[in-house]
Amino acid sequence: MFSDKNIACKDCGASFTFTASEQEFYAEKGFTNEPQRCKSCRTARKQSSPRGGGDRQMYDATCAGCGVQCKVPFQPRSDRPVYCSDCFRK
Repeated sequence: MFSDKNIACKDCGASFTFTASEQEFYAEKGFTNEPQRCKSCRTARKQSSPRGGGDRQMYDATCAGCGVQCKVPFQPRSDRPVYCSDCFRK
């Protein structure tokens, strides 16, 4: 039903193969758009995205439950308690 397709990356222009198995996976998940970037450009884009795997700014905080120093991915406010991961799980 599916056959391999060669697609040009919209970022670098390199040709990459959208395999039949990848197309089948896309169809199973209900994805309607084909990929537009090669693997290396997708990875680079994810790394540079604030939501991706790039470096995230962490802030120092003191846990309101046990008093230990911890780091959190948001700017702590004085009107809201901050918990370390152990206390947060409780």
